[in-house]
Amino acid sequence: MAKYNTTIDEKWQQKWEQTNLYKFDENNTDKKLYVLEMFSYPSGSQLHAGHWFNYGPVDTWARMKKMQGYNVFQPMGFDAFGLPAENYAIKTGVHPKDSTEQNITTMEKQLKAMGAMFNWDHEVVTCRPDYYKWTQWLFLKLFEKGLAYRKKAPVNWCPSCSTVLANEQVLVDGSCERCGTQVTKKNLTQWFLKITDYADELLEKLDTLDWPEKTKSMQKHWIGKSTGAEVTFKVEDSDIDFSVFTTRVDTLYGVTYVVLAPENDLVGVLTKDEYKDAVVTYRDEANKQSDIERQSITREKTGVFTGSYAINPINGIKIPIWIADYVLNTYGTGIVMAVPAHDDRDFAFATKYNLPIERVIVPANSVISGTKTEINSLEDLPYTEHGKMVNSEEFNGLSTVDGKIAVVKKLEAQNLGTEKVNFRLRDWLVSRQRYWGAPIPIIHCDKCGPVPVPEDQLPVELPYDVEFAPDGESPLAKSADFINVPCPVCGSPAHREADTLDTFVCSSFYYLRYVDNKNSEKAFDTDLINKMLPVDKYVGGPEHACMHLLYARFITKALRDMGYLNFDEPFLSLTHQGLILGPDGLKMSKSKGNTISPDQYIKEFGADVFRMYLMFGFGYTDGGAWSDDGIKAIGKFVDRIERAVDTGISEMLKESNNEAPLNKAEKELNYWRHFAIKGVTEDTEKLQFNTAIARLMELTNALSKYVNEETVNSNFLKEVLVDYLLLLAPFAPHFAEEKWETLGMGYSIFNQSFPKFDASALIKDEIEIAIQVNGKIKSRITIAQNLDEEAIKKAALEDETLIASLEGKTVRKIIIIKGRLVNIVAS
Repeated sequence: MAKYNTTIDEKWQQKWEQTNLYKFDENNTDKKLYVLEMFSYPSGSQLHAGHWFNYGPVDTWARMKKMQGYNVFQPMGFDAFGLPAENYAIKTGVHPKDSTEQNITTMEKQLKAMGAMFNWDHEVVTCRPDYYKWTQWLFLKLFEKGLAYRKKAPVNWCPSCSTVLANEQVLVDGSCERCGTQVTKKNLTQWFLKITDYADELLEKLDTLDWPEKTKSMQKHWIGKSTGAEVTFKVEDSDIDFSVFTTRVDTLYGVTYVVLAPENDLVGVLTKDEYKDAVVTYRDEANKQSDIERQSITREKTGVFTGSYAINPINGIKIPIWIADYVLNTYGTGIVMAVPAHDDRDFAFATKYNLPIERVIVPANSVISGTKTEINSLEDLPYTEHGKMVNSEEFNGLSTVDGKIAVVKKLEAQNLGTEKVNFRLRDWLVSRQRYWGAPIPIIHCDKCGPVPVPEDQLPVELPYDVEFAPDGESPLAKSADFINVPCPVCGSPAHREADTLDTFVCSSFYYLRYVDNKNSEKAFDTDLINKMLPVDKYVGGPEHACMHLLYARFITKALRDMGYLNFDEPFLSLTHQGLILGPDGLKMSKSKGNTISPDQYIKEFGADVFRMYLMFGFGYTDGGAWSDDGIKAIGKFVDRIERAVDTGISEMLKESNNEAPLNKAEKELNYWRHFAIKGVTEDTEKLQFNTAIARLMELTNALSKYVNEETVNSNFLKEVLVDYLLLLAPFAPHFAEEKWETLGMGYSIFNQSFPKFDASALIKDEIEIAIQVNGKIKSRITIAQNLDEEAIKKAALEDETLIASLEGKTVRKIIIIKGRLVNIVAS
């Protein structure tokens, strides 16, 4: 394989930039196509093959769409705040701003070497004041609308990162998604965004989106809508009452105890003196566990008694009040009514602590005799399905569906219950006790309370000279110059908010800022945004299903309701690219030493070969393990393309008859030409790049076969070469542009129309069929497409190879499968 000449890449990248070939025409939004890849974090590991797999193939799709006449907008930027840079600074002493800006410079260079159509004049970098000014503006708008608020709450705390984590940032095993440390609980006063106000719409609108079903299912589960009832229990011998949320109010007669989450505020109020030591110890232990650990179905259920009792509102029976860590304070009211006969967790708990178990539901086909259905055995419990009610007084015999309605009506009449919809989704916790993030634009005044920073004073800039080693306190609190300010309302001495914003706030609106990134007066021009959005195609990793994607949807809806947008959803169509693994089949990481940097391969093979290998070697939504052999094979394929095209160009110089109809060789080449056009267009549209390249390979084979054929008209050959290069251009942009120039065509190939297939060219005049003798292929013949069975039989029996194969044998039967084969049974 020839050594690749990287000057071709450099030549065309320079010319594309100099001629503004990919500049977006802001005056032509009628046929706009907003193509967006999730922007990357500028980490010290630089650009790797995974980034390329996200960006390169999507750029191929976007190039085809440009050639199909779309006005493509494909911006690029950097999600530049966050823990990695700060942790790196703590370790090395290099300031996060300095390391981040250096990494951005490096990654910009690497991204430009890709040769993609990125609109660099629309670049955004979230850690620069001209961007996070609008992050702060967004927070203030949410604050004005009552969608941002501050409260003291138990939060996820990472002891290693010394910061709060949102629920979505805690892994299934209860560890921090960034560093792997076990997460604990800590009571802190924090800022929250009221994403729960949009829970219903976030759920309902999912089915309108062209998104992977798995991602939509994950969001539905995370939002977790439950329809049920809220029931009020009174505490014995007191004026205290509390509510519980349940989806099975039909089992209310089976409640034999209630359980409070250990961190619930009522625990301290309801715990009797003789039980306090045990309760305090238990609460301390529960505080060390993550919510996910506590919800594990395999974990042994534990709890302690408070000494207090509640009254079951449906039958007046006194029931004990316990605390147990399998109940979460963040779901419902943080208190559950326990029905051990009809719930797995309650059954395990009641069995362990010898609490009563009362059956109140039986299968729908059960025969009920008398007024009381006794439990003779616990073998068939817990029974968690729907059925009909028993041991439930006047409701006996009702189905669970009808029973729910009837029980709620009785509770409502006594003002002890009502229908209720509940969500698993919690409000978005956005406070971070770290330095490298956007400062929260709030000033705390002893007289006026939390006061928003006036908009004309934005951005509240992040000070450079700050001691940011983590000690559990927000680093900005240590900067007197930053913290101490007068109150904007009354002028009294006040102090700035010391926490910074979760970096997901920065990425929750970046797709809006891209469009109008140089606007210093507004976050964006509403009229322009309404023309350009929603994003038509969004591509990024599936790990953001319940974080970034959910947050971006919420912010879009909130801005819509404030009058800044006229659309409901930010991303109409979503694709998740697969993961490129190291050669060892493991996820790439510097610690494993299996990362793949594109630089060395681009230097050896060129950007186009690197791009084509990623597209051909892996299903785009699947990914797979890197292979040096695979990229070498694609390098050889590109060499074959070059030989075929160069030979074709030299053959075009021969004289030919423009008027002559297509001959046999030309018809065959024309068939493969239009077969490729059809396949490449359809497969690329679906982001099935590997099969699209397979179609190009087939056309390459046909071109190589017929390019030297004397009977192929040079003018026809030029037509084929033109279409061939146009098809190839999105996949190998530098190479195709170079050969387009060699062919003598005008600049640029990407200003040309993408070819359209001719359906009539796919109907062959002649086809090749196999001839079998007793099921084994003996020969192949070419026949006219429209031959009838007698003519096919005649053509087969006249084939010289077949005649030789049948020598000494008698033909017993001839089976014809039109268009495929002739099978001759002989003995």
